[in-house]
Amino acid sequence: MTSPQLAKPRIPGAARREGRPGVALAVIAACQLMVVLDATIVNIALPHIQDALSFSTTDLSWVLSAYTLTFGGLLLLGGRAGDILGRRRVFMAGILLFTLASLLGGFAQEPWHLLAARALQGAGGAIASPTALALITTTFPEGPARNRAFGVFAAVSAGGGALGLLTGGMLTEWLDWRWVLFVNVPIGALIVVLAPLYISESERHPGRFDLAGALTSTSGMASLVYGFIRASENGWRDGLTLGSFAAAVVLLALFALVESRAREPITPLRMFADRNRAGTYLIMLSLAAAMFGMFFFIVQFVQNVLGFSPIRSGFAFLPVTVAIGAAAGLSQRLLPRFGPKPFMVVGSTLVGCGLAWLTFIRTDSSYVSGVLGPMLLFGFGMGLNFVTLTLTAVSGVAPEEAGAASGLLNASQQVGGSLGLSILVTVFGTASRTEADRQIPDFLAHADPDQLAAFKESRRLPGAWGHAVLTQGISTAFIAAVAMAAVALLSATLVIRVRASDLEALNGAAAQAGSAA
Repeated sequence: MTSPQLAKPRIPGAARREGRPGVALAVIAACQLMVVLDATIVNIALPHIQDALSFSTTDLSWVLSAYTLTFGGLLLLGGRAGDILGRRRVFMAGILLFTLASLLGGFAQEPWHLLAARALQGAGGAIASPTALALITTTFPEGPARNRAFGVFAAVSAGGGALGLLTGGMLTEWLDWRWVLFVNVPIGALIVVLAPLYISESERHPGRFDLAGALTSTSGMASLVYGFIRASENGWRDGLTLGSFAAAVVLLALFALVESRAREPITPLRMFADRNRAGTYLIMLSLAAAMFGMFFFIVQFVQNVLGFSPIRSGFAFLPVTVAIGAAAGLSQRLLPRFGPKPFMVVGSTLVGCGLAWLTFIRTDSSYVSGVLGPMLLFGFGMGLNFVTLTLTAVSGVAPEEAGAASGLLNASQQVGGSLGLSILVTVFGTASRTEADRQIPDFLAHADPDQLAAFKESRRLPGAWGHAVLTQGISTAFIAAVAMAAVALLSATLVIRVRASDLEALNGAAAQAGSAA
């Protein structure tokens, strides 16, 4: 007979069902997928939202901006909150807020109802997303296990945007536009139930919230993005446009001053002393700027010029998801051998080539000849970068600052996407207005009475004339996107260095040496 063993007392905050890292990773990845997916899932539903809630064309852009601005602006605060209050606790609070906001947005009856819900979604995502990434660093030991976890997380982050377009198309066409928001409710509820079962609470690090830093950074980024959006609609000489840019400069300068003097800054500036980490943030910002613009404009092209339905438009982006996933898996396996720099250089080059190809898009371009090839190049390049950037950004960071480091990486992606889209929309607006001026005389000479009446009401050229205007604006916008990819390539080439210590960490050699000693 064997004597019965006494059950070990459970450590406060420990997962109730420990020893299942695969399930823990699935819960963390599901959160990131939901948050990232929501940044694009609404894109395809925008025409239906406009009709249902009577949005003007100008106000409709805020359905996207309300989410990305609060998401990007509050990510740093979300990461810091996880460090101070406990990451699992903050993770669950962010998911609850995101889920509630999704439910409210689905029931919206007025434009402001939806915009408020989208802003709340962004706040919930800003709390949950950086905490999810930081939970990987505390759940998985450094080495191959963590590399695999980061590979899954990065693939979800990279592919979520394209998957959101596919899901949005299916939900909009088969059900209703409101389901692009309702779909988050059961997923969020399931995550909240599973998190305490499979994810342990992290150690809480005493500290204080840098509210002044959070306020100035969020307000400064919001002012900067609003300035670009305003410029695309009202021109660069508009008083409110200039005022927004001036406010952004003052607020962001004040943010830098506050962070340099704060005892516990929301963004420890010493993180930028590591050239690899600083270069990583710049590369992420530049590539995200191009990525958001690529999705936005290609959706417009395939729906308005090629005549794709919402669901067919979503499936048109499926190759991007496949390319991103394949490249992410490849880089995750080879990264310990070659280090981050080759993947950043090759990935940024492929992204730039894909965007350059898209500058040749024309009204007679087909999906295969004008869209598929560039998207595959773009997707493979982004996949090579995402795993690499994620690992480099958090490598060597002290445990108490893991949340801030991951928050800054996510902030670079979201703010870069918001800024990039607003800049590209500004370029698009200028080019399309010039092309419209060129097309109007021919339109007036050949249009039938119905087309003339529609033009007087909407001030938008119909048919082939409108397609020419849209396509010219898109192709010109992609020239600016190529410049953004060039910034990423230069940063990867000139800033990033391959260090022996980084390769050792990626291989888990440092951890093995420590255990052997």
